[in-house]
Amino acid sequence: MAVQPIIPPGSAPPLAPYSPGSKAGGFIYVSGTLAIGPNGETLAVGDAAAQTRHVLESIKSVVEAGGGTLKDVVFNQIFLTDLADYAAMNTVYKEYFPEAPPARYCIQAPLVRPEFLVEIATTAYVGS
Repeated sequence: MAVQPIIPPGSAPPLAPYSPGSKAGGFIYVSGTLAIGPNGETLAVGDAAAQTRHVLESIKSVVEAGGGTLKDVVFNQIFLTDLADYAAMNTVYKEYFPEAPPARYCIQAPLVRPEFLVEIATTAYVGS
């Protein structure tokens, strides 16, 4: 099975050796996505809702670059540094997945930098 890296134009520089996404066997796998700007800066420090919006927009760009839409998302893995941000994250999340939302889990975990509040990794299915 061939694996195709997905790197949308304007993607934030990765913090480690990885691609923003990969496509294989009809699936798109989106790496854990953080609120990182085009120059590697952390965006919306202290604002979980704004970070969630940026993360989901970044995920959307990877899925679309792989030939899918957010309606093709089947699973999200959500990490919050503080579960007090759960409601803010969910308010934005519902805007992106208003009907038949994908399966997911959400856990509290420290992220790679303390100013990151939200990280989401995604799996989408675009096969036939």
